[in-house]
Amino acid sequence: MARYPAYPQHSSEGFPVTWEGMRLRFAIKMNPSKSEIELDGSDLVSFVTMDAVGEYGGIRLDEEKELSEIGSGYTYFCDDDVVVAKITPCFENGKAALAKGLTNKTAFGTTELHVLRANPDQLEPQFLFYLTISDLFRKLGESEMYGAGGQKRVPETFFKDFRAGLPTLGVQQAIARFLDFKTAQIDALIAKQQALLDKLAEKRTALISHAVTKGLDPAAPMKDSGVAWLGEIPAHWEAKRLKFVVSTLGGGTPNTGKPEYWNGEIPWVSPKDMKCDFIAATEDYLTDLGVAESATKIVPVDSVLIVVRSGILRHTIPVARNTVEVSLNQDMKALVASDCLRPGFIHWFISGLQDGLLPLWSKQGCTVESIEMGYMTNTVIPLPPMDEQDAILENISKITAKIDEQATKVDDVISALAEYRSALITNAVTGKIDVRNFQIPNRTNVKEVTHG
Repeated sequence: MARYPAYPQHSSEGFPVTWEGMRLRFAIKMNPSKSEIELDGSDLVSFVTMDAVGEYGGIRLDEEKELSEIGSGYTYFCDDDVVVAKITPCFENGKAALAKGLTNKTAFGTTELHVLRANPDQLEPQFLFYLTISDLFRKLGESEMYGAGGQKRVPETFFKDFRAGLPTLGVQQAIARFLDFKTAQIDALIAKQQALLDKLAEKRTALISHAVTKGLDPAAPMKDSGVAWLGEIPAHWEAKRLKFVVSTLGGGTPNTGKPEYWNGEIPWVSPKDMKCDFIAATEDYLTDLGVAESATKIVPVDSVLIVVRSGILRHTIPVARNTVEVSLNQDMKALVASDCLRPGFIHWFISGLQDGLLPLWSKQGCTVESIEMGYMTNTVIPLPPMDEQDAILENISKITAKIDEQATKVDDVISALAEYRSALITNAVTGKIDVRNFQIPNRTNVKEVTHG
């Protein structure tokens, strides 16, 4: 991290001695009442889902509703309020934002938000926002969560009782300006790295797609597959419907109220585990009894696992293979390949041709995105001879290994920049560094971010 000067003296609480230590309850108003709204029922206001709240800042304001349409079960906030997600894992992931540009300066959002309104005599809203996304604030808040499993929440009392060091409003403004500038620099670098990561992913998909539809011999004679989106395939390949070369297995969820079903040794795959190409471990495990007394089944090794019901299906078909025996939840399916099909071939076929397959397989008219199994199993796929499938899989293994190695290096750079950003915010809002005299240069060189 760049060497910024330190304050000359700190109090026993760790803040600069010129800062005033106080509980936030004396400097903020929590969750203000919508009774203060002075709008007509026909007036439009912003409507904010949790998905629209950014991680470490920003709110997507693409939805509006008439005030009269909004029921009583939503969280009210207005311009210059700070909104913070209170439920796991959104809180730990840094979902928080300073509200700006709301329609009629008013918004309603998910009930899983806490609203913090700064007292203008003591606290700058932008400084408050940075405080809420600092490592110190997040780690302490996480330790105060209550509830079970995925329903843990940060209580309102944590925000009120959090003891912060508050400099003068002028210093808060200086800190906010410094962080606005430096985080914008870092974000620009992260965006460049993310663009590189996206290009690597596109290259990976394109190479896989070409291998499983055109083969490895560029001189091979081609024929029309008879499927418009698939195009031509090598003339000596077959084209078969998926249902003739795979069998399917479904899943289920054992009674969560019976502890004897859970924490066993059988991996239980759910959509949250589908973040890699090969699965050997999961977040949740079942016992033999849990499998025996539920709808889930044991899935043999090297099956093709697919998410068939999830919001992620708006843009992606998560697909993977299991390297150990697993069970599945009800939002998953497994494809077990017949003797004429290598599991890896259908795995990479689905992975590489998602853009074409997703609209074909999507079930229309449902509130939750899902794959229609009839559409999927009737899909025509190209089928090379077995020896050619093996050669294609070996080629894809080399391709993905090389690109994945490059992507890992880019991911490491992104992680380092994100850590730097987080540390900079925490050090600035807690007085570990003194940025009062920081001057924003007229011309910016973003390389300053990593070299100080």
